[in-house]
Order: sequence, then C-alpha cells, then structure tokens
Amino acid sequence: MTPTGLYVPLITPFDERGDVALDALTALARETLAAGADGLVALGTTAEPHALTDAERRAVIEAAVAACGEHRAGLLVGAHTVEELRAHTGQPEVTAALCLVPPFLRPGEEAVLAHFARLAAASAVPLVAYHVPYRTGQPLSVQTLRRLADLPGVVGIKHAVGGVDADTIALLADPPPGFTVLCGEDAYLSPLLALGAHGGIVASAHVATADHAALVRAWGAGDVVRARSLGHRLATLAATLFAEPNPAVIKAVLHAQGRIPTPAVRPPLLPASTTATARALTHATERANMPTCLD
Repeated sequence: MTPTGLYVPLITPFDERGDVALDALTALARETLAAGADGLVALGTTAEPHALTDAERRAVIEAAVAACGEHRAGLLVGAHTVEELRAHTGQPEVTAALCLVPPFLRPGEEAVLAHFARLAAASAVPLVAYHVPYRTGQPLSVQTLRRLADLPGVVGIKHAVGGVDADTIALLADPPPGFTVLCGEDAYLSPLLALGAHGGIVASAHVATADHAALVRAWGAGDVVRARSLGHRLATLAATLFAEPNPAVIKAVLHAQGRIPTPAVRPPLLPASTTATARALTHATERANMPTCLD
C-alpha cells in the first residue's frame, strides 16, 4: 500500500503518574480513523519518541497496529536505523517506515542518497523519507529528490521545507511515477494539495479530523471553492496549534476537550502556556461549530 490521503501523527498521551496512557492513545487512534483519516503515524516527532523507553515505543506501535487493523487503515512508523527497520519484519500492518534525512551532520546530497539506499536494502518495509531541512540542516535539490524516488524501496516523501519553494513546484509539476508526496507542514497542506500532493501527515488533524479529511477529498475532486474555504480556516487553526513547540498546544487542546487525561509533555519540552491554549481552543471551537455544508 502506497501511503496517500490524510495521515495523523499520533501524540503520546501521559497519565497523572507520567506513564503512557494507552487507553487514551487507543481511543484517540480510533477516533481519528473513524472521523476520516486514511492512516496513522506512530513514533513520529509529534509522539515525543526521544522521551519514550523501548517498552513504551513498542506499546505505542502495538496500539496503532490494533487501531489500523480494525479500520483497515495505513500505518507509518518512525524508524531511522537498520535495527529499527528490521524490527518490523513480519508486521504486515505497517505500511511503511518514516525515515528522517540524517540530521545535524549535513553529510551532503550524495551521502543522503547512499544512506537511504542502505536503509531500504535492509528494511522489511518500504520507506517514506522525511525531508525537513530547517531541522536537519541538509537541503535536497529537486534533482536529488527525483533520484531518491528512483531508489528501490523508497515510496514517498514527507515534504516539510517551511513553505512552497521552487523545488516544491518543480517536484509536483512532474511527480515521479509511483512516488507519493505527503505535505508535512500543516499550514501548507492546502497549497501543496492544490499543486498535486497526494496527501499529508498533519498533526493538526488531531483536531477537526473530519475537516482535514474533507480538505484532502475536495482538492482530489477538483472542488476548488470548498477546498479554498476549508484550507484557509484550517491553516489558521494550524497556526494556533503550532504557536509553541509541538505537541504541547495540541495536547493542551485535547486535554481541554476531555480526550486525554493530562496535557503533559516530557522534557525538554514544556507544557503549553495558558494564552496559547486559550487561543487554540477558540479556533478549535469555531471550527467545530461551523456548518459543514457551508465549507
């Protein structure tokens, strides 16, 4: 299964003792899929994987596998090493692994291609490259992205370059066949879909999931009027949910809605401020109360 459509990168909820709240995680996974998401991402950046133990990571994956199995939905799992990728051997529920472009080292584009070729050759599942140069420090030209798409076992990219640049337009003007481009920048979901992206990995879709799913469908159907209206409103919502480091504000909103037991994040993150939480809740409430037929 090539991942297309709306994928929600699950947060990891914590209970009052600071443990992973697995019941809340399972409920959240089921809710987002029932509301129209095409799949989930487990152990993406939004899940705070840096702060989870090995046992907690396994439990998060198991919860996502169960929910996706129930809904026959796609599942991407964050995995960045040969060992992590081989751990998914015998897991047919895992659609693909989401693999970050090597961060911090800035090894160069040829080294990035060699890195993904090595991972793909060893992986039990296809790879989706996570391209986020303002975090990794490693830009990739459109020519390199096309060469990446030609690698056996690399089926797509999470595209998060901080906007829509010339390489974005060039890639989507002539997308490589069989290669899926997923928007990874919530506020730019609608523009990338308009240019031809195949979907998105959208943390904001924890909130107003059905609207995000409707946005993907509207662009796919060529319903420009509805897509523009939804896109403008959801971009504003995304801005409030990302006003402070992700996923703090999203967790605060989900807690205020009674969907997770606490808004807690683990260090080095800090909980969302009351100001950011109130602003995001206002926009989330406005979306919930807006008639769908007018979108």
